[in-house]
Amino acid sequence: MTDWTSLSYVVVDVEGNGQQPPDLVELAAVPIVAGVAGEPSSWLVKPDQPITPFARRIHGIRNEQVEEAPTFAAIEAEVLKALDASILVAHNAHVDVGVLQRKLGDWECPEIFDTLKLARRLMPGRPSYKLGALVDAFDLAQDLPPDLTPHRATYDAIVTARLFVHLAGRRSLEELRDQPTGGSSDDEPALF
Repeated sequence: MTDWTSLSYVVVDVEGNGQQPPDLVELAAVPIVAGVAGEPSSWLVKPDQPITPFARRIHGIRNEQVEEAPTFAAIEAEVLKALDASILVAHNAHVDVGVLQRKLGDWECPEIFDTLKLARRLMPGRPSYKLGALVDAFDLAQDLPPDLTPHRATYDAIVTARLFVHLAGRRSLEELRDQPTGGSSDDEPALF
């Protein structure tokens, strides 16, 4: 059995502009090395299309906030460096990975651990597997600065990193990889 802490991880969260397909307006990445979550990196990004009112209501990012932000092309090298890990972790990962793949073109995504699927499998019977419900259940937002709020990339990436470390616990890498296929009705919608 392989100790899960022997690999490097990066937890990501993206916030989008509400267009279809969604374009990136904020990205955060939190490294996990030796089983410990590190400091987040985050970027506001000027999207090609404006942020819709619906997306703004979800994450609170206004068009004025990203007007002077760099384009994704200007930060792409930094983002690729932050994403350099053995395993990518995200909650409802297909959403985040889809946005990253569209923005990064030929980027080869590493192995993915989806904390939504992991939580369902490792903690069956919970009333909800939405990130907010799991954050509340396990007090994962404890000691976060008050300026970090839910549905912003840095907050969501930090609490997802904490959730992953909580879920991984004393499990082996092989136990974490044993993920079933398919979704369920508790998948979180892509709130872009």
